[in-house]
Amino acid sequence: MSKYKIMISDSLDQSARAILDHKADVVDRAGISAEDILKEIGEYNALIVRGRTKVTKELLSAASELKVVGRAGVGVDNIDLAAAKENGIKVVNSPTATSNAVAEHTIALMLALIRNVTLGDSGIKAGNWEKKALQGIELSGKTLGIIGMGRIGARVAEIAKIFNMQIIGYDPFLSDEIISERNAKPTEMDQLFEQSDLISLHLPLTKDTENLLNDTTFEKMKKGVRLICAARGGIINENALVNALNSGKVAGAALDVFENEPPGLTDLVTHKNVVATPHIGAQTAEAQVRAAKDIAEEILNALEDKPLRWQIV
Repeated sequence: MSKYKIMISDSLDQSARAILDHKADVVDRAGISAEDILKEIGEYNALIVRGRTKVTKELLSAASELKVVGRAGVGVDNIDLAAAKENGIKVVNSPTATSNAVAEHTIALMLALIRNVTLGDSGIKAGNWEKKALQGIELSGKTLGIIGMGRIGARVAEIAKIFNMQIIGYDPFLSDEIISERNAKPTEMDQLFEQSDLISLHLPLTKDTENLLNDTTFEKMKKGVRLICAARGGIINENALVNALNSGKVAGAALDVFENEPPGLTDLVTHKNVVATPHIGAQTAEAQVRAAKDIAEEILNALEDKPLRWQIV
């Protein structure tokens, strides 16, 4: 039997090749343009992507030999799932590989925000010594509201507990018992808004979560609340957040994701009370190896019609 043909369209740790090369001809086209992938996809049995490649309806329709699309990572909002299903193409991901990395980055963002780390760094590099101006707050004793108590949210709660935080959690898909087991007190979303000193978001971008945080929901929050988001851009309405920052309703925000990426020098990115990083939550050496290995194994399972661990479609 001839080998399967697999395209890798985004950067992927080389550990995937050690798994794939035994059973497939693998073509590394990391950085391929949308125009070129559309021309070439017809000859491939599998496609491995990260977040950059947009797997559109047009692309899937042109993929006459494609059996599976693999997303190395968690989010699949760059893949047209309805079109994949319509064309009989499986979609798999590697959701556990980056959970710890994203959780740790969330805590890093939280600490940078409350202790003015980025302002202190930029100030001292500019020759300033703004010690008194950079007074922060402590995590100990504060209430952390976590929206989305899945793998990442649960890991954030586990770490935050070490800081002696009071943790409350909301997740419409989990029972109160499971949320409690994950180190958070179950609560309704409006109560979470009212009670939280800090709010961290850990949920996918869907039609139900888009603009979840907006002018109305900001009004329900404590004055001086701080927000952390290493989930997906678009969950927070960025114009509403700028207004809330300017009014003092939101004391600060730490963001790893944006509605448009890269966002450019927007009013949000350049705001003095915002810590911004370029979607690096999953960017650890360990997480990239895990994601590459997991998606390689899942792709081969799909091609060989074996049971799948993480099938989306």
